[in-house]
Amino acid sequence: MSLTSALNIAQSALLHTSRQTSTVSRNVSEAQNPDYARRSAMLASTGPGARVVEIQRATNELLFRQNLSALASFSGQNTLFEGLQKLALDVNGSDNAGSPATALGKFQQALQFYAASPSNQNLGVAAIDAARQVVRTLNDGSSAIQRFRTETDSEIATTVDDLNRLLADFEQANKTIIAGTRTGRDVNDSLDQRDAILKKISEIVPISTFKRSDNDMVITTADGSTLFETVPRVVSFSPSPGYAPGAAGNKIYIDGVPVQPGTGANTDAAGKLAGLVQLRDSVAVTMQAQLDETARGLITAFSETAPALADQAGLFTWSGGPAVPGTMVNGLARSIRLNPAVDPAAGGDPKLLRDGGINGAAYNKNPGANASYAELLISYGDRIDQTMSFDPAAGISASSSLSSFTTNSVGWFEGMRKQAASASESKEALAVRTAEALSNETSVNVDVEMSLLLELEQSYQASARLIKAVDEMLSALLAAVR
Repeated sequence: MSLTSALNIAQSALLHTSRQTSTVSRNVSEAQNPDYARRSAMLASTGPGARVVEIQRATNELLFRQNLSALASFSGQNTLFEGLQKLALDVNGSDNAGSPATALGKFQQALQFYAASPSNQNLGVAAIDAARQVVRTLNDGSSAIQRFRTETDSEIATTVDDLNRLLADFEQANKTIIAGTRTGRDVNDSLDQRDAILKKISEIVPISTFKRSDNDMVITTADGSTLFETVPRVVSFSPSPGYAPGAAGNKIYIDGVPVQPGTGANTDAAGKLAGLVQLRDSVAVTMQAQLDETARGLITAFSETAPALADQAGLFTWSGGPAVPGTMVNGLARSIRLNPAVDPAAGGDPKLLRDGGINGAAYNKNPGANASYAELLISYGDRIDQTMSFDPAAGISASSSLSSFTTNSVGWFEGMRKQAASASESKEALAVRTAEALSNETSVNVDVEMSLLLELEQSYQASARLIKAVDEMLSALLAAVR
């Protein structure tokens, strides 16, 4: 080997050791960045010597796709669970203290006290006050549900805007990668950026991806709708300014295809949007139906009857009163109210609850005004515990007593919330495990990188010693010539 060849080899080694050192240093500096994939400087023999031919980025496509799927499932489940938590406080209060079941239980107790001592008008007023609380609970619960639907609708609009922004960012990163791949530039940073955007998109909607030539990528949703192909597809949604009971929510469209809501407590909703739609159009609507049917049960149970006359709304009435609703009425829980005829705050007579006659003398069960008359009060208590029919849209047994229906309503919601919490923990664990597995394959291990730095330092020292040796030999040769 000539001295010139040895010098060229040493210089080449120094140059490419410098590039390797720079790559390892970059890895160490980005070790805490979850969106950074480890880089490796790949060497090739050039005979003599070697050179860095490529900065290779660590990838694992299978684990990455599994992580995207796990992120989408957890995001949908967690969205449902957090929405249920909010609904629980807004509608039923802490520990269900503000639920219709709790209010009805207190009203039943007040009614029993009044029936035991019908001559005590203070107990009559207390029963009316308890009935007023039942009404307030239904009114407030209905308003809270529609307010929740409006807020959820607004969150959907914000999330759709976020998705459109992410798709625009993805387009820019994808264009940079395509252009860099065609010209042979290093596009690893852009690949990191594109993968980070994909993770954020998968939290909103479940996605599948495939690559084309020049590292171009196409994104589709889980149901096959195209989300991105060369350019982003349109994701559209028109929010509603407010909701009335029974009003349907507007759909979210991806490339003209509507996003389907999830179903069940362990929801099949993948991505935040599907979870939000499930909360707005399924969970909240079912809860509203339960409140409406509770209100109908109250109006029916306390309706006044008379021979040859139609039943009329009694203690509880509504916007369509004095008729008694025979089927579920959307928004009935919002319009139910205490009958002014028995409400002392409105100038009514509480004794009409004991005697009847709210709708006139024909409905009076105690025309003699017997102070110890309690049969009507007792019958009201019995009606609360009698079996009646409920609309299947309420999601509970179609045949039960009013007291059981309200209790089952709380049980239905709490059961759903418990299942959602358990499923959220399981899906979070899966998302964490897949992220860890992907990280083990692609992220930076600082200990390994520091070991590589030591090896590169030794290589640098060897090249430096070789240059020094060649320099000494050349100096000796020149001295001999002189």
